[in-house]
Amino acid sequence: MLAAHLAAQHRDDADVFVVGDYLYPVESETKHRQASDVSVAFGCPEVKHDIYPQVVFDVLSPGWRYTDMQAKFTFYEKHGAEEYYILYPEFPAHAEGYLRGEGKLVRVEEIDGFVSPRLGLRFSLDRGQLGVFDRNGRQMRTMEELALENDQRERTAEKLAAKLRELGVDPDTL
Repeated sequence: MLAAHLAAQHRDDADVFVVGDYLYPVESETKHRQASDVSVAFGCPEVKHDIYPQVVFDVLSPGWRYTDMQAKFTFYEKHGAEEYYILYPEFPAHAEGYLRGEGKLVRVEEIDGFVSPRLGLRFSLDRGQLGVFDRNGRQMRTMEELALENDQRERTAEKLAAKLRELGVDPDTL
């Protein structure tokens, strides 16, 4: 969900690359890598695994252990991530944010209402729900919500096409 929204948000930015993939901080060294859920690299118009992304997101899943997340944090901090976010989708949902300061990642004290300096995303915590809003204030939706919206659009289009046929108009000619 997040990768799709960020890719759409930056689709006209030729030097921004959004990916959910392995990060390779050292060119041609594939053993030294870390998998992130979503990464955003600025100054990178195409897939280049040797350009380290400035913003990294991880979504905590039930199988992750604290030591796994610590290893990821250490990797991102070592290789220069400017912003790192850990999203916890399970109720009560919450998030952690870290910004680079004085050569290391420093925790954002209050994530509720915090705005990512690079991406302009705003985080909101309300009654155990985590909301992420884009630069225009639109809430990023879950994949389930997007699928429901798409189904609704298709049903509406089908109803309109049926109505046009009732009126003797072929909807394919419009």
